Amino acid sequence: KKYKSHPEILGYKETGKASYYSMKFQFRKTASGEIFNNYSMTAAHKSLPFGTKIVVTNIINGKAVKVTINDRGPFVKGRIIDLTRAAFSKIERIDKGIAEVRIRVVN
Repeated sequence: KKYKSHPEILGYKETGKASYYSMKFQFRKTASGEIFNNYSMTAAHKSLPFGTKIVVTNIINGKAVKVTINDRGPFVKGRIIDLTRAAFSKIERIDKGIAEVRIRVVN
């Protein structure tokens, strides 16, 4: 999909909890219209424009992953981003379920 860039949000930062999608969402349509793939490097955010590229950094261990926003959510109080399982596994063990993260818009 083609997305337009949003230079006005470049550098935007937010800190909070990240979680990951359940496998039950595999191959369902995302809010952007893309088909969800738990093995891609994508994420859901409540308000960032679709196509926005962000770096998600685990505050505890410093591990980071770059993802593209293609869905809305998370819909659980206190969480700021839902990552695919593949993206979450780059920054934290899946069995932890939640990670304290900082997100930063890079494109």
